[in-house]
Amino acid sequence: MRQGVGIDFGTTNSAVAVARGNEVEIARFGGPENSVDTFRSVLYFDQKGRRRPLAGRAAIEQYLGDEERGRLIQSVKSFLGSRVFSHTSIGHRRYTLENLIAFIIRACRAECEEQLGSLGTHVVVGRPVRFVGAESKADEAFALGRLQKAFTDAGFREIEFEFEPVGAAYHYESTLDHDETILIADFGGGTSDFSILRVGPGVRRKGRESRDLLATAGVPLAGDVFDAKIIRNLISPLLGLGTFYCSMEKTLPVPKSMFMKLERWHHLSFLKTGETMQTLRSISAQALEPEKIEKLIDLVEDDLGFYLHRSVQRAKFELSSREQTIFEFDHAGLHIRHPVNRVDFEGWIAGELEQIRKAVDEALHRAALKSGQIDRVFLTGGSSLVPAVRRIFDERFTPERVSAGDEFTSVARGLALRAAEA
Repeated sequence: MRQGVGIDFGTTNSAVAVARGNEVEIARFGGPENSVDTFRSVLYFDQKGRRRPLAGRAAIEQYLGDEERGRLIQSVKSFLGSRVFSHTSIGHRRYTLENLIAFIIRACRAECEEQLGSLGTHVVVGRPVRFVGAESKADEAFALGRLQKAFTDAGFREIEFEFEPVGAAYHYESTLDHDETILIADFGGGTSDFSILRVGPGVRRKGRESRDLLATAGVPLAGDVFDAKIIRNLISPLLGLGTFYCSMEKTLPVPKSMFMKLERWHHLSFLKTGETMQTLRSISAQALEPEKIEKLIDLVEDDLGFYLHRSVQRAKFELSSREQTIFEFDHAGLHIRHPVNRVDFEGWIAGELEQIRKAVDEALHRAALKSGQIDRVFLTGGSSLVPAVRRIFDERFTPERVSAGDEFTSVARGLALRAAEA
């Protein structure tokens, strides 16, 4: 069995694994004292004319440290299926989407090779069952072509793609001593993907066949959408959403458009224009609840979007193990403290949970199987920790048949095993 390299290039985080024999090693990032097993899928271009951007944790640290903020770019994977986003201009240079992704992959690869040695030229790369924004087979092919070009530019020559939940299935299969029919649910930052497969030692011995993959289904939503719902329902009302101001003897609602940029932290800086800030100050002067608008102004002026979303993610994580928690935000003189409970959160994401249910049912229908014919359900990805998500599978398949593990690295581990097997 040759060395196998698997890369799970994610909307928010990426992971890399190397398989040698039966051993799989996951790459660590960030230095020996505070390393983590994922690489942030972000880029930062500063305003000082740096020729090459920073990527990963270094990009975020530089962004937060610069007095004059440059441009932080993230969630680029979400644009792969979009023909509208062909390029962006930064300074006097033009960058295609493929260029941006290649920058991230090269930086990630360089950190990996410092600890794991050369990754070589062959790699198995994860792909979602359904790319965000892809409405047809032509769109899917378009997205894959762009992703392949980016990995080629990053130095890989033999590039194979595998569905991300299938990658997780390879990881799960490595623990089995018998054959099973399984459903893999992979929850990423931008997509939720489901695959039903036959796996196990018997499948490996006879040789894998395309018919062992019984069905796939997916929806373009996951962790980022859950975070946005917390912002929309909990945070934005504390900053003035739903309040009113007086203008020319009329009482008007504060424009909802002022709050849309809050839902993605790197978009908050787009509000920091002279015209928008003047509008906010004018609204504050006439607002019925001016203290809320002032908090929004402070948030924008001090570029606190990253810290706000970090607090949101902390609250979401705490609600995975508690019925109630306190959302707390305390930066640059802006203080927000407000209770949030799990019941409310689950109500905010009810529409998304229903879409997940329908995708699971679709996968079962395509496989021509009943829920009782699934031996095991394996959940992976950060949003699999959300109790309401877990409950969908417990109710359909019984808790005894649902398991999870290595939520952020199982796809990469499985892709590496898949690469070593090729």
